Amino acid sequence: MSFPLTLLVIFLARCTDVAMGVFRILLVVKGWKILAACLGFFEVMVFISVMNIIMGGGKSLTIPELLAYCGGFATGNIVGSFLENKLMDAYVIAEIIAEQNDRSEELITQLRAAGLGTTVIHGEGRSGPRLLIKVICSRKHTDKVKEISDNHGGFLYFSDVKAVSGGYFSGVKRK
Repeated sequence: MSFPLTLLVIFLARCTDVAMGVFRILLVVKGWKILAACLGFFEVMVFISVMNIIMGGGKSLTIPELLAYCGGFATGNIVGSFLENKLMDAYVIAEIIAEQNDRSEELITQLRAAGLGTTVIHGEGRSGPRLLIKVICSRKHTDKVKEISDNHGGFLYFSDVKAVSGGYFSGVKRK
């Protein structure tokens, strides 16, 4: 391969590798761990192949070596996501948009009875009054919020919270 063609291949491959890495990180953040791991497998395959061109020193990687390296990288994505989920005490905000009725009032009562700080905002939807029920909680409480919400209807979504200060959190004494 000619020198200018080699440079072009290196440039395009590295551009592809970095773009895949950015997209992989976004997939991990969104919780799509398996898809992120699969993308990571190919991301590192591109990376290691280019590094082999640049630094190869005449020795080519065998297919099993390349697959082992790529598989380790892909699996690392899953393990890292798992560890982050288990070890980081991150906060999330659960927002439930519900019709204003007795079921919603019961939902609010059950969320508060479960020890979850719950804020209610009154709003207006296309077909009438709505409640926007906000619960900021530890990620470990998301299953509890989902379970209570599923029994009462409404639209539920979770968003990550960067930091919290003050307020009421289940099992946490605040100053």
